[in-house]
Amino acid sequence: MTVDLSGASWFKSSYSESNGQCVEVAHLHGGMVGVRDSKNLSAPALVFTSAEWDTFLTDAKNGEFDRC
Repeated sequence: MTVDLSGASWFKSSYSESNGQCVEVAHLHGGMVGVRDSKNLSAPALVFTSAEWDTFLTDAKNGEFDRC
């Protein structure tokens, strides 16, 4: 699937530090969500459906990805 990201409005979390080690997120047409590396803007972005993004956020908040 190809998604046009040319008009995307990218943003960082308010918890991001100014050291450039962040990801940026954009809400895209059709409910899709784009995610990209703020250090490498020319690299491809990942694109998720809203359901996939919601699942990821829920799992992250619940510690699913925490290192033991």
